[in-house]
This record gives sequence, C-alpha cells and structure tokens, in this order.
Amino acid sequence: MEALETHQKSNPPTGRLLSLDVMRGIIMVLLAAESCLLYESLARVNFGTIGNAVINQFFHHPWHGLHFWDLVQPAFMTMAGTAMYLSYQKKLKAGVSWQQNGKHVLVRCIKLFLFGTGLHCVYSGKLVWELWNVLTQLSITTLIAYLIIEKSIKWQLAVSVILLLLTEFLYRFVLMPGYNQPFVFGKNFGSWMDLVLMGKLNSDGWVAINIIPTAVHTIAGVAVGKILLSTKSVNSKVKVLFFTAVVSLIIGYTLDLLDITPIIKRISTSSFVLTSLGWVVLILLFIFWLVDIKKYQRFAWVVTVVGMNSIFIYLFFESVGHQWLNGAVGVFSDGVFSLVGMNSSWLHVLSALFTLLAEWGLCYWLYNKKIFFKL
Repeated sequence: MEALETHQKSNPPTGRLLSLDVMRGIIMVLLAAESCLLYESLARVNFGTIGNAVINQFFHHPWHGLHFWDLVQPAFMTMAGTAMYLSYQKKLKAGVSWQQNGKHVLVRCIKLFLFGTGLHCVYSGKLVWELWNVLTQLSITTLIAYLIIEKSIKWQLAVSVILLLLTEFLYRFVLMPGYNQPFVFGKNFGSWMDLVLMGKLNSDGWVAINIIPTAVHTIAGVAVGKILLSTKSVNSKVKVLFFTAVVSLIIGYTLDLLDITPIIKRISTSSFVLTSLGWVVLILLFIFWLVDIKKYQRFAWVVTVVGMNSIFIYLFFESVGHQWLNGAVGVFSDGVFSLVGMNSSWLHVLSALFTLLAEWGLCYWLYNKKIFFKL
C-alpha cells in the first residue's frame, strides 16, 4: 500500500512515522482480540505448562506483579499522547494556535468522557455512573498533557515526577477509616475515592483516581513524539529513548524489589507506571527501528488499517461486538465446525478468530473507502 510508505532509509524519519501507526494498530488488534474472547477461549485449551504460561500473559495480573497484558493500556495512553503531539505540530504549521487547537482538544476530551461512561452503561444494560473505562481516563490525561505540550521535555519530566509523588502521597498519607492500607486490594485511597466519586467499588480493584499517575503515560507520549520528530540524528533518538526506557525500568523494579512501592497495575502505583512505561518505550523503539529505519514495511498495512480507525473500532467491539457480533459469529462458526466433531474448546477459539477477522475486515473496508472516524 503506497499510502502507508514513509521516507527513504537515507534520511532520518520526519513527519508521519509509520512505526507509530504500526504500534497503534498492534494495540488495537490486541484489544479487539480480547473483546472477541480469544484469550479467554485459548485459556480453556490445555497447551501444557509453557503454553498455558504464555496464554496467562494475556490476562491482567491479579494484583502485585506484571503481565504482558498490563502493558497494553499504558501503550494505548502513551500512543495517544504521541498522536496528539504529531497532530498539534501539523496544525501549528497550518497556522492553528495553541489556544485555537485547545478548543478542539477540549471538545474531543468531552466526547471521550461521554463515550467512556456510556460504554459502562452498555456493559450494565442500564444507566450507571462509572469512571473506570480507559476512554474516560484518557479524556483527563489528554487535557493534562495538552496543557504542557509546548513545554520542554525537562519541564514535562518535572510534571510527571510531581504526579507520581502526588500519587505516593495520597496513597500513603490520606488514610480513611477502612481505607488506610495503601497497597491492599479494596482498602486503599483509590477505593475510598471511588466511593466518594461513584458510591461503589470495582470488583476487580480498578480505581478512577488512576487518572493522576497514568497521565504520566500520555505526557511521555508527547515527549516521545518530540524526540522522534526532532532534527537529531536517528542514532541520537535511539540512544535517548533507550536510555530513558532503561532508567525507567531500573527505578520501577527497584521500588518494587526493595518493598518501597509494589508494582500494581490496578491502582497504577508509581513503580507500575515507571516499569510499564519503560517496556512500552522499548517496544516502540524496536518497532521504530524495524519499520522506519530498516524499512521492513511489507505487512505493516495489516495492522495500520485497524490503527487508523482506533477509536471507532474500540467503540465498535466494546458495544456492537460485545453485545451482538461475538454471539452472531459463534452461531454459524460453532454450528458448522461442530458437525465434524470439533472439541468445544477449539470451537470457541475458532469463533473468536472469525469474529476478529470480521472486525479487521470492517477496518480494511473503511480504509479502502478512505473513511476515518475522528473525535
């Protein structure tokens, strides 16, 4: 697909970076697969000790620890920050000021908030007030990141540190009756805040106040965009990003290993934010090297067609897909393959794969029609 090609290998990447589209596309495919119940279906199949351990990585860690799947949401938030910075730079060149673009960002954040809270109503089958959806949180972290989008990377780093220190302070020193154990499931500051904001707790331990520490992911995305679009040499960009990722990983894992702050994704502890950010930057750096530097782009379109309609497909598989398509595909898939005596566990796997293929096909059709939904 010629429309997805980037600059020649001899020049440092500038402008639109295909690696960012690939990264975003991979994230959306992974999320779509979860919504299609692919991982849940695979977990029902016995692949042996090693195979089952690999499948387990596609589920959130129950509390203290880190699985691969715990990196997807941070990657989503980070890429949102990067995309916002690239869009902002493009608009600046077109003569759109920070203030003018700010109005568009504010409207977009309002839409994200409404879609995020609306999805919880869809999940519940009734009107509810719940603030745990990633879109709801992204609506706030985007605003925070945009307020400092013109600041230097050092300035953005300082704000990020302040947000993480604020998180530490709130969990350690705002101790309410029954919610005075900073890093205990359902007994922490975040759970207490959920009672204040929503009058309820999340049964899986997620908390709405995650908007404070996860804003660091979105701010980091802005900083990554600045580095990748800078006039520095490719080697300099790679070194800066690699060094940043390693330092972030060292600090995050050290906080956990020394029992200072445990790595807990569900309440986004500072150690989790730093560790997950380090892994996300390393993954992005590898894709940047592979796609934009080495020019391995032949199959990039497979995921970029999904990433180019990221918000649309997310809303689709979390509503229409979850409520109807999964079951509808299963009716035909299970019906056909059960005739040949296929095991019920593998029937679920095939149904999930066919549903995922249908959703990918929808994105492919939209791409060919040049239909791109934006907020």
